[in-house]
Amino acid sequence: MIRTMLRIRARRGFDPMVQAQWRAVVDQIAASSGNLTRSLLGDANDPRTLVVVTEWADDAALREYVAGPVAARFADALADMTEPPTPDSYRVMRETTGQRAAADPAVRQRQTYVDVEITVPADRVTEFQEGHAEVVRRMADVPGYLAEELLREPGSTIHHIFARWRSEAEFRRWIDDPDHERAEAGPIAPFLVGIRPRLFEALPPAAPEETTSGAAAGTSGAAAGAAGQRGRQGAATDTTEVLIVGAGPTGLTAAIELARRGVDCQVVDKLTTPPGQADKAIGVHCRTMEIWADQGVVREAMNAGIWLTGQMVFVNGHEVNRMSWELPELPYGHLGLPQYETERILTDRLATLGVRPRRGAELVGFTSDDDGVTATLALAAGGSQTIRATYLLGADGAHSKVRDLLGLTFSGGLGRFPQLFMLGDVDVDWDMPDGHLLRFIHEIDGQLDNMLVCVPLRGESRYRIATMAPARYFAAIRGENAPPGFSAELDEPTLADVQAVLDQLAPPGTRAANLRWSSIFRICHGIVDRYGDGRVFVAGDAAHLHPPAGGQGMNTGIQDAWNLAWKLALAVRGMAAPGLLDSYQTERRPQGEEVVGRAVRLAFTDELDRADLKRQFLQEMSMLLSYAGSPIVGESVSTPDGLRAGPAPGDRAPDVAGLLRRGVGHPQRLHELTRGTRHTLLLYADHTADEAEVATVEKLCADVREQTYGQIEVYLVASADAAVPPMLHPPVVRDAEGAFRAGYGVTGTAAYLIRPDGHVGFRSQPIDAEALRGHLRLVFGGAR
Repeated sequence: MIRTMLRIRARRGFDPMVQAQWRAVVDQIAASSGNLTRSLLGDANDPRTLVVVTEWADDAALREYVAGPVAARFADALADMTEPPTPDSYRVMRETTGQRAAADPAVRQRQTYVDVEITVPADRVTEFQEGHAEVVRRMADVPGYLAEELLREPGSTIHHIFARWRSEAEFRRWIDDPDHERAEAGPIAPFLVGIRPRLFEALPPAAPEETTSGAAAGTSGAAAGAAGQRGRQGAATDTTEVLIVGAGPTGLTAAIELARRGVDCQVVDKLTTPPGQADKAIGVHCRTMEIWADQGVVREAMNAGIWLTGQMVFVNGHEVNRMSWELPELPYGHLGLPQYETERILTDRLATLGVRPRRGAELVGFTSDDDGVTATLALAAGGSQTIRATYLLGADGAHSKVRDLLGLTFSGGLGRFPQLFMLGDVDVDWDMPDGHLLRFIHEIDGQLDNMLVCVPLRGESRYRIATMAPARYFAAIRGENAPPGFSAELDEPTLADVQAVLDQLAPPGTRAANLRWSSIFRICHGIVDRYGDGRVFVAGDAAHLHPPAGGQGMNTGIQDAWNLAWKLALAVRGMAAPGLLDSYQTERRPQGEEVVGRAVRLAFTDELDRADLKRQFLQEMSMLLSYAGSPIVGESVSTPDGLRAGPAPGDRAPDVAGLLRRGVGHPQRLHELTRGTRHTLLLYADHTADEAEVATVEKLCADVREQTYGQIEVYLVASADAAVPPMLHPPVVRDAEGAFRAGYGVTGTAAYLIRPDGHVGFRSQPIDAEALRGHLRLVFGGAR
């Protein structure tokens, strides 16, 4: 991918006309062959200075545009409105990747440009610009730093810091130093959360510049180059660090986590438009809600969904079970949210990180080697494209092309239920409690004859219903296996079909109305023999298929991505221990097996275990999920009962409240400390620990930060009566009410290492520094 940037300065009073000329030509630039993006930026400190930015698929596309009529007309229109260009007005750059830099050390020594996109709230623009001026002053003495400019998209809150460095190596050395945020970037640090810098290597004068002369050459080049970060629309380049196939919840989750960590990723999907009806997952589990809280989308999800507050089960018209799902110990309830809304919310979040899925791009093949993966895409608009990636993730659903090309098979074969089922989105008029999932089962001599599941959707009396299809559909396929998934060959069920099953199974007098859509499908179930091979992985429905009971599929896929992405990010950066990526299958495949098996058992029963419904519900909500036994979790305890009352290695790290931190005027929750993209080390001390013992945590903090390349946050959690000597690091939080002590079963001194996915990676009591360092080698490899 080639980027051009043209810096132009409007003559006094002409800047509005320059912007008008841009608006007149931008659509023509967009239509040019090979144009990826285009935008106009303004100098934040000089309203007369504008920067036209474009990105192109390759040099040939740029040359074709610059030599064409659109660029010429734009250059001619600007000639009388702008001051003469300077030698540095026009820049031609190529985007770098960690892959190419690693393969070619010389690349790292070329002059490098860094573009950082930042969204600044309108009421804080002055604060940000003043802080940036201070950052520029501080950066003057940083080795390798040359200069930077602050640009802003006119009429928006989007800013760009565009910096010039002597080499990529020097920039990475600075950005990887955890102290850079405090030492140089501190004045604008609050605005930098979640940023994803893009790096470009400076190229010699481009051929396009040679095709024209004078000011027109520069102006034409930049007119061709008018493409900005914000208009990127996920356009694919020829290289990326992680290629994600599939823009469903699983693929979007992986992309968000990679982008949050600064990993270059692309998401492609063969569908030209996202789905727009509630024909897929509609239940969001509690653990998924915790994940969304970390990703910053939980509020949007709650605003768009409804709470599923309980379940009622009827057998042959008699109520056999009723359970409330509003358990006070849960951090979130069970949310009802159609999958198309989930995808919209996650897509919007991903866009804030500078990535947009590229639709109408279907994977048709790939080859892999020791250094990466080469994938071929067929484009809906015509033609094909080849992308070189360091890793490839198949999140492309039940009919996964990645799974097929990788040669993965379903263990024991792909299971199919003999029945056909119908789905529908319909209004139901009856006297049933709001917010309850309703299951109606009809049995003859103890054998299931028919079933109906009704899940409430947002809207008055609106439900997604699932039931066995009328007999005529089974007759239509002559009892043979229909293709898995939705059957477009079969006519859609009617409102009369829905009413017939309500007459049989629902309370008398129940009426259906307003059938929005309906479909026929067949349930398949199975799990692949392995979750990946070399540099290629599968997740979500590409790895495991479930019956819809419990709404497990989407939530399990999201948790696959949540587990894999942080490990992939470390691998891309060269920070991962050799076996770290292997732990994805080791940890997630047993969970997939358990979920598939439980969903199959539950599909045609009134309840799996009435004796312990609460535990069953917590299990379905993934709140009991544990990676105990994983090769990358461990502990060091001095007594058999040590830490028995706390979460074990591999368990989900529970939240606790009532933590006090100096300077914060309200109690904090533990998950406020562990949230984010890094590991979190929690060191504990109570009044029985002497001051000298507590003082050693400062050196331990420095050691583990060095060993983990700075990818760890450390806190000292001290009881209210513990003696803590003054120290710079780590920060101290007080367990004022003893909630952490009780929830984690700690006494004396102890340590808990929380992974980025919120699970316990390591624990010790007392603090065992050597055992901790040994564990970190399993994740990060040898010491730096």
